[in-house]
Amino acid sequence: MHRELSEQEVVRREALEQLQSEGINPFPYTWDVTASAADLLDRFDDEQNQPDESGSAKEPLKASIAGRIMSKRVMGKAAFFHLQDSSGRIQAYIRRDDLPDGFYNTVFKKLLDIGDLVGVEGFLFRTRMGEVSIHVEKLGVLAKALRPLPVVKEQEGKVYNEVTDKEFRYRQRYVDLIVNPEVRDVFIKRSRMISAMRSFLDERGYLEVETPVLQPIYGGASARPFTTHHNALNMKLFLRIADELYLKRLLVGGYSGVYEISKDFRNEGLSRFHNPEFTMMELYVAYRDYRWMMDLVEEMIEYIAIELHGEPEVNVGDHTISFARPWKRIALFDAIEEKTGRNLRGLSRSELASAATDLGIDVVNEMGAGKIIDEVFGEFVEPGIIQPTFITDYPVELSPLAKRHRSEEGLVERFEAICNGKEICNAFSELNDPVDQRRRFEEQVSLRDAGDEEAMQIDEDYLRAMEYGMPPAAGLGVGVDRLAMIMTGQDSIRDVILFPLLRPEESLATDGEEPDDTSAES
Repeated sequence: MHRELSEQEVVRREALEQLQSEGINPFPYTWDVTASAADLLDRFDDEQNQPDESGSAKEPLKASIAGRIMSKRVMGKAAFFHLQDSSGRIQAYIRRDDLPDGFYNTVFKKLLDIGDLVGVEGFLFRTRMGEVSIHVEKLGVLAKALRPLPVVKEQEGKVYNEVTDKEFRYRQRYVDLIVNPEVRDVFIKRSRMISAMRSFLDERGYLEVETPVLQPIYGGASARPFTTHHNALNMKLFLRIADELYLKRLLVGGYSGVYEISKDFRNEGLSRFHNPEFTMMELYVAYRDYRWMMDLVEEMIEYIAIELHGEPEVNVGDHTISFARPWKRIALFDAIEEKTGRNLRGLSRSELASAATDLGIDVVNEMGAGKIIDEVFGEFVEPGIIQPTFITDYPVELSPLAKRHRSEEGLVERFEAICNGKEICNAFSELNDPVDQRRRFEEQVSLRDAGDEEAMQIDEDYLRAMEYGMPPAAGLGVGVDRLAMIMTGQDSIRDVILFPLLRPEESLATDGEEPDDTSAES
């Protein structure tokens, strides 16, 4: 069923037909681009390139560029318009007498609209108003836009346009990128951040690898998976929730350090900090431990901040976050006691449940001791940690893949880096004892049988790999999206993912507003 076209869309389709009747292909194959808008603005020199009163210049700066018409001001036989490409905007000046007979009046004035893609050739000059512009000597139509771009309008006394509405922006990111240049800058910084991370790891000799996205047994984290079916093999498969177990198999195989920057998938709700499809960087280094990994994380993230911002400080909302080394380090139980006044060390499950209930935590039967501790930390400690901080030494139950603590019973050698109120990375001294690992997997199965849908399964092939001998190692997982939020100063994960998952538009039309946990504002 075709939707009804707006009046402007009808007019644009009529213009498309008129362009074709004039013998102009509105969707040609190429345009010879020799420069960008930003490059031309940077290269223009008044003494060398500015024409004198006779119209000549010592070295006229000529160029051919392409972009989208973003404004248009017609003044009789001449006009100005702004052309926007991936680097920015430049003003163009066009005169009737410089173009083929009839082109200015018939094509440019009547048939080209804001949003159309065009190519122009000409020379640069500075206008009387002081703006560097390109004097158009040739203009070509590259793509006729059949939908108008959003325009600013008044609504209940407030300035409004569709791209100030996050729901619209996330669903139509292509429009968001056109009309909000600062959004393009966010994703340029995200790309530079990942490149800096990769360079940091490559320079230290770690090997970037690829592991399966489709897995017969999912593992490496506590989460619910997405399931799918392979028709030819008639088998159930899962989208990976983590890369960990396959990367550690490679340590068994003899690599000393491997990493992967990948998409992972967890079948969970949506929020400002969660998207079911997300990007992780996981690193595993043989013969190292979590203390060594803390030093590496500090160094890497400080390096990334300096590469992006020229300094280790980053402004996020009302806070200035410093990634300069060293970061604060504090044990999980000490952090909880510092905030709540409760010492939870060594308490039984029932004692923990009572203490958590007193603190206002809703404790259910399916929650083990470790889960209760995690809930207390998440409610009272994590949101208040703004500067990057290492929280160390977690309960065994929360970390079935981590090595037991060398000096504290019931704990493992694990840390999380918390920054701006959320975890940005997680790391262990990796468990390499296959007998202990099997026991831990079996404990996870018991939790699963008790109702914990996120508990792990037993991965027999991974245990088999460990039985060949896995070296002691340090492992790390970095949430790339969350780190990008901080490095670009964004308050929602959807602002650093180009195409975040949303409910279908059809369901919004029939069901009304999205619930809080899946709305574009969450």
